[in-house]
Amino acid sequence: MPKTSSRPIVGITVDAEKPGGYSKFPWYALRENYAGVVVKAGGLPMFLPHEPALAAAYLDQIDGLIVTGGAFDVDPALYGAASKHDTVVLKETRTQFELAVTKGAMERDMPLLGICGGQQLLNVALGGTLIQHIPDSIKDALAHEQPNPRNEPGHIVTITKGSRLHDIVGVSEMNVNSAHHQAVASVTAPTVVDAVATDGVIEGVENPNLKFCIGVQWHPEFEVDPHDIRIFEAFIAATR
Repeated sequence: MPKTSSRPIVGITVDAEKPGGYSKFPWYALRENYAGVVVKAGGLPMFLPHEPALAAAYLDQIDGLIVTGGAFDVDPALYGAASKHDTVVLKETRTQFELAVTKGAMERDMPLLGICGGQQLLNVALGGTLIQHIPDSIKDALAHEQPNPRNEPGHIVTITKGSRLHDIVGVSEMNVNSAHHQAVASVTAPTVVDAVATDGVIEGVENPNLKFCIGVQWHPEFEVDPHDIRIFEAFIAATR
């Protein structure tokens, strides 16, 4: 069936939770503001359950992909790490699906935005590696799991001049919220770093060879900085 909506359809990955709380059975979850900001930017959100074998079928139905964050980590074995830090929490099926749909989107040159853990997964899909636990790897690191509410700024990031992200937001510094204990360790060409925190932690990556392939470590869907919405507007524009 052909797409008929005037709004680009944006696939958004969801989180998976074990029984308890909302349901006595396994359930999916997603904060409302992931969908709300897509609508605000002009898109039509579509949630993507974790069915790795259906990744291509999902991609046939959408115009752009957002890979979201969550309280879990990418399996270190996927980026060649010999050991796993004690803090690492895995959700194997979610990661398997997100890798499949992310790689499929890049093969199609479909606009792709990775947010927080989604940025980390994007970097792994692009051949990069991760820091498994910031406090053990970065001396005098900022509080990347900020103590104040997530809808408030946690620290500042510097946006790399000449990057696609800088072109989009139009500023060299942004206030961001922060909710992560892992981060990008290294990138593989053609991936480039486009945002960095004052402690040196990488906060953004992009593949300049693709139409729109950007990952940010913060949560722009909260719009704690007035320039956050520009990221979603540029993402939606790239889907048209």
